[in-house]
Amino acid sequence: MKQGIIVLFNGTSSSGKTSISTKLMSQKKILFHHLSIDDFFNNYNNFVNNKLPNELPREIDPQVVSQIVDDSILNMYYSTIKLFSEMGLNVIVDTVMDNDKRFNQCLDVLSEQPTLFVGVLCSKEELMRREQIRGNRNIGLASSQYDNVYRFNEYDLEINTEELNPTECAEEILNFIESDKEYLVFKKLSERNASVS
Repeated sequence: MKQGIIVLFNGTSSSGKTSISTKLMSQKKILFHHLSIDDFFNNYNNFVNNKLPNELPREIDPQVVSQIVDDSILNMYYSTIKLFSEMGLNVIVDTVMDNDKRFNQCLDVLSEQPTLFVGVLCSKEELMRREQIRGNRNIGLASSQYDNVYRFNEYDLEINTEELNPTECAEEILNFIESDKEYLVFKKLSERNASVS
């Protein structure tokens, strides 16, 4: 059975990844499944909150909680993406990879999958404008992620969400997939051991 395609977005918060994902999910040419890291963390948090007693024996620093569980949740997230691909399901990966550790974790798990590496590009000025309009984002979050997220200079496909609307971005991705071009960048990064800092 053929492996499912992984569309791996690289873009900051508010760059347009989720809007493009929504358009890809609603079109009829290629069936996609959307896996968001936010869903993984939210589901885990809900599970834990439902299991915890009302009174804890002691308080714990949120940073300590993060150190204990974040890597495991991320590993499960990437492993689930790989599982979907191995089952022949096409997956949209909606996450922010703002450090080498996260990116290398992803690379280790997905390097043998057909991974289309898509740069979702947007200027700092536009990102800040979108954060203010949305109202559900910390102002400055995208700007703080910007340099780390956009440190790559090579993608299979780049889409600029200031120049194209989400529907046009989704069409660019579908056209690339239907062109039968190879997805080479992720494999190249794997061969270089992803030294991207």
